[in-house]
Amino acid sequence: MSAQPTAIAISCTLKPSPDVSSSDLLSSQILTALAQHGVSGELVRAVDHHLSPGVEADMGGDDEWPVLRRKVLEADILVLVTPTWMGQHSSVAQRVLERLDAELSETDDEGRPSLFDKVAIAGIVGNEDGAHHIAGILFQSLNDVGYTVAAQGSVYWNGEAMQTVDYKDLPETPEKVASATATAARNAAHLARALRAEKYPAE
Repeated sequence: MSAQPTAIAISCTLKPSPDVSSSDLLSSQILTALAQHGVSGELVRAVDHHLSPGVEADMGGDDEWPVLRRKVLEADILVLVTPTWMGQHSSVAQRVLERLDAELSETDDEGRPSLFDKVAIAGIVGNEDGAHHIAGILFQSLNDVGYTVAAQGSVYWNGEAMQTVDYKDLPETPEKVASATATAARNAAHLARALRAEKYPAE
């Protein structure tokens, strides 16, 4: 384990690379904010990988989740960012949550769930309402599999409904989003260090 906490940001945009993505932008901004607190991180665009449907750690065949899963297990902080479609999180985000479900039956050397002592941040972007609803879904799902959510651990941007300006098109980051990003990163880094210093009890 490294001396400093690490993070992985999974962008759940529907756009494959190299298309520009608002979800990727917010993911990068959160990672940059985490870096200011000594947390190194990596950004992965989930849609660029073949993640087979299912709720097992490895679905076999050409399933690429096992490689991504290893990165998730090695990181102290998971940043999960999704666009908003029809008021819901993306189908890609749902696929990631379903694959994380396998961790309910995985344990560490002390018999604790494999994702205990890890911290989650949720990010949501979109040109419609639904950010609080989506944050609630992500938080509940991630907490179920073992993640802890820091205080004010979500960052979101809602553009004007049915308009064409995306988060990536803004001339600058809105002050409220920048403030939320800074708070979520600061609290997540603090919590990750606290959980590294003193783990959840096995019993």
